[in-house]
Amino acid sequence: MEIKLSDHFSYGRLIRFALPTIMMIIFTSIYGMVDGFFISNYVGKTPFAAINLIYPFLMILGVFGFIFGTGGSALIGKLLGEGKREKANSVFSFLVYFTIFVGIIVAIIGWISMEPVARLLGADETMLPDCVLYGRLNLIGLPFVMLQFEFHSFYVTAEKPKLGFLVTIAAGFTNMIFDLLLVAVFPFGIVGAALATVASQIVGGMVPVLYFARRNTSLLKLGRTEFDGIALLKTCTNGSSEFVSGVSMSLVSMLYNMQLMKYAGENGVAAYGVLMYVNFMFLSIFIGYSVGTAPIVSFHLGARDYPELKNVLEKSAEILAASAVAMFFAGELLAGPIAMIFVGYDADLASLTVHGFRIFSFSFLFAAVPIYGSSFFTALNDGFVSAAISFLRTVVFETASVLILPLIFGINGVWFSLVAAEFVAALVTVVFYVLKQKKYGY
Repeated sequence: MEIKLSDHFSYGRLIRFALPTIMMIIFTSIYGMVDGFFISNYVGKTPFAAINLIYPFLMILGVFGFIFGTGGSALIGKLLGEGKREKANSVFSFLVYFTIFVGIIVAIIGWISMEPVARLLGADETMLPDCVLYGRLNLIGLPFVMLQFEFHSFYVTAEKPKLGFLVTIAAGFTNMIFDLLLVAVFPFGIVGAALATVASQIVGGMVPVLYFARRNTSLLKLGRTEFDGIALLKTCTNGSSEFVSGVSMSLVSMLYNMQLMKYAGENGVAAYGVLMYVNFMFLSIFIGYSVGTAPIVSFHLGARDYPELKNVLEKSAEILAASAVAMFFAGELLAGPIAMIFVGYDADLASLTVHGFRIFSFSFLFAAVPIYGSSFFTALNDGFVSAAISFLRTVVFETASVLILPLIFGINGVWFSLVAAEFVAALVTVVFYVLKQKKYGY
């Protein structure tokens, strides 16, 4: 039986509804790791460090897709809950077209600024050419990756999360096959890896556009629209937390790389690259569940069904708590095998990676609280609280931790910094839950 946004949600129904989105984002993180695997094992440690140095800048450029997706889904879901389907489709269409326009403009700006940014991030003359080359080639696919990020949220709002999972699988296999051909079989190195990523982004961004542009069985359809400044403002306000989170996480990643260059050199950046790949794969469970259930919250807010809001929040807290404990133990057990997959050719680098990841894993015990909390308040159309959680979690807590703790504990302070930041962010999020309980009736 197909699950509707208007349903009452049990534990099983919540998990089944969110599962395609969880799998979609997990799969996205896995095929995102493929470039790193092939470059590390077939091209070398220095190019691997180079792509990880420039990757946070590429993520900053793509963050608009998250803004328009999560912020727009909150607005569209609320409109659907109010019974305003025609208006919802108009807003949906406008946001998709506007994303394409923004993607082209941002790609041009990114191309021009790639080399000075790479130098600013600490790329030496050995790493600089690889940073610039990989970064500029990736910009070819920037409008498509923005669409891909945007549709992560829109699939769920349209009650088509399984479609999102299937598109992500198609994009993922595109990336893997081209990486295998262009890096492992034919020695195109970083160029091959970048082109493989672009090919997957085109698949992930264009397939949903083609699907929603024709007659379909979802709640949403691309069609005629007009510029809607009010909808754009509300979308950006709702999605401000994703903007803050996306930009600040990338900036913090740059700061991590700078600190690791200082304390461990190229090996530190390479080890952090492995940790970030795996960290995103693990956190994809929390992110996927949050994105997958957010339209439920928006719909029931629009329908003024406050008991169901409370039901969804309480069950989500229990589901995520169980997942957090499982992920911590998985991280501890898999640290060694994961390090061997990526950097097993270098014993010192593998040892540094294992050590860092076993400290890093403690952050999984706390990360679900601020991740879900930010998404929950976005879904409630409370962009201020959502942005505050994201801002404090990344800009304030992570930045402070990664600057202060290494002064006390050396390189271990870098690994501990994320644990400390997630713990404090979880406490702050709980405070927001309590303060806003009466307003939203959950």
